[in-house]
Amino acid sequence: MFLSELFSGYEGLLVLTLLMLGIDLLITRGKISFRSAVMWSVFWFSLAFAFAGAIYLFWPHMAPTSELTNGEAATSFITGYLLEKSLSVDNLFVFALIFAQFKVPENHVPRILMLGIVGALVLRGLMISLGAPLIAQFHVVLYLFGFFLIWTGVQMWRQHGEENESFSDSFAVRLVKRFLRVSPDYDGNKLFTRDTLGILATPMLVVVMVIAMTDVMFALDSIPAIFAVTQEPYLVLAANVFALLGLRSLYFVLGGMLNKFAYLHHTLAFMLCFIGTKMLLIETPFAIATPVSLGVILASLTIGIGASIWKQRQLEKVAL
Repeated sequence: MFLSELFSGYEGLLVLTLLMLGIDLLITRGKISFRSAVMWSVFWFSLAFAFAGAIYLFWPHMAPTSELTNGEAATSFITGYLLEKSLSVDNLFVFALIFAQFKVPENHVPRILMLGIVGALVLRGLMISLGAPLIAQFHVVLYLFGFFLIWTGVQMWRQHGEENESFSDSFAVRLVKRFLRVSPDYDGNKLFTRDTLGILATPMLVVVMVIAMTDVMFALDSIPAIFAVTQEPYLVLAANVFALLGLRSLYFVLGGMLNKFAYLHHTLAFMLCFIGTKMLLIETPFAIATPVSLGVILASLTIGIGASIWKQRQLEKVAL
């Protein structure tokens, strides 16, 4: 069957990823309008749930050695996808701050986001390929991840509202400046340019490096979090792929509204603490089933978004 062959194994997932990257690159060139961004964001969300349906139908072909049933695999993917997508929205706050600090021209933002997403896919793929066998061989790593996620969640809750971070002297910036001269001005979409002395890095390259390094830091939270949902490497990788794809469209949907999600950080902090707790209880009589985790994540997002909308309306009333 054609569909079962298309989705079979990591080769099928790689082909599907490259196909989706090509679509994302072709449809979102240059400035992206709000209407177009909304339409394509809906498309990417729908595609992720269609993939969950494919998992339900063809799971034995996708991961022949997995012990999960089709229903368990589909539920785990949806839960992991929603978790990763929620955490990726928090990335958008930081990306907006980076673009503002480096005065990135608006028409360059889509290209930088695409390069950042490709870099993130590669880096996360490497982290998953290392993390999966590590967890399989040393189960205690799960508990370390659990404590780390709870600590991260507590820190995220406590640090909400603190002063914005400056990226102008970050490690990525120092790394580029150590090996290359940096042009003071952008040169279209180019990562490198020339002057009378030779090759220079453009600010575009600096921003791409900052975005990539920032995503590595975010992955330190999100990769352990999804391993609490499932230790099946295929599902972990697929959830990350679908969460990152379409992130460009989502950025332009949320671009002007990010500051209105007053309780997003609190919601994500709670979710990290919950997932960390789930990881600690994974081999106890109190283990939390994946469908329960899915329900908690959906409820958390609903309450967090609803509370943010309510607070924004209250602030608007006060302003009138």
